[in-house]
Amino acid sequence: MRGGSVSNRLFNLSIPPNICINVVKSTSCSASSSNGWTRVIVEKPFSRDSESSAALTRGLKEYLVEDQIFRIDHYLGKELVEKLSVLRFSNLIFEPLWSRQSIRNVQFIFSEDFGTEGRGGYFKSYGIIRDIMQNHLLQILALFAMETPVSLDAEDIRNVKVIRSMRPLQLDNVVVGQYKSCTKGGINYPVYTDDETVPKNSITPTFAAAALFIHNARWDGVPFLMKAGKALHTRRAEIRVQFRHVPGNLYKKNFGMDLDRATNELVIRLQPDEAIYLKINKEVPGLGMKLDRSNLNLHYAATYLSKLLKPTDSDIVTNFVTQG
Repeated sequence: MRGGSVSNRLFNLSIPPNICINVVKSTSCSASSSNGWTRVIVEKPFSRDSESSAALTRGLKEYLVEDQIFRIDHYLGKELVEKLSVLRFSNLIFEPLWSRQSIRNVQFIFSEDFGTEGRGGYFKSYGIIRDIMQNHLLQILALFAMETPVSLDAEDIRNVKVIRSMRPLQLDNVVVGQYKSCTKGGINYPVYTDDETVPKNSITPTFAAAALFIHNARWDGVPFLMKAGKALHTRRAEIRVQFRHVPGNLYKKNFGMDLDRATNELVIRLQPDEAIYLKINKEVPGLGMKLDRSNLNLHYAATYLSKLLKPTDSDIVTNFVTQG
């Protein structure tokens, strides 16, 4: 502190949940600002289940008030996750289509092309459902399916009724599994339980797929499909919005019996190589009637190359402190 300026302190706890309270106790007692604000960022996971998460919150509040605690999921900082509400609420063309009348299903896909690779000690306690689906994908689903908020204030956005409208997940709508060994690029990759940090009898899923349903006027009957897994063929994260078939399609015979080939699809690719594209049908130039599919494509790397340079950790913290 120089010349009587205010000293604010921000602690980012990217640490296991079981040591959070001890760290907060130490920082609160020994490192809190004497004349400015003190804030603590707690990164996910927020413990393992509802009971342990509530215990973590109680422990934090022994040393902090709620306004000092910021719970974050780093995945919400992805470029197109942040811009999802802009796509929805600032483009008139999407609003009439954003409901069960036009959308057949919505898919949230997260795949990694590597396994646990020595991180089995963490992963065996959480699995792909707790690690990815109930936070990353569920929050993206909420941003996708929510009603228009009153404003862009944090409380108005956080008050998401769509989650409370979701039906309890049924076991019949869930598939889980573990990855096996494979050879890729001449390299042999081991089965999940061959990782030295994973117990040989582990039943922790490394892949899961689930169908969720939202019981409200906008989405009733539309399946929201979540798919997440490790050690898959590709690394990607995307939202795929599949629209309904065209009623009485005049060009049905040109697609044969496979009407899915004629289905419009909006794809929002979150990573890597961010992009938004819409699959549409068109006629191939020339004699006869031959139909093809094309993409109306916003390729972020081509359009916003300079803007996509990744900020450093110091840039992020500086921005957070400045805005706070």
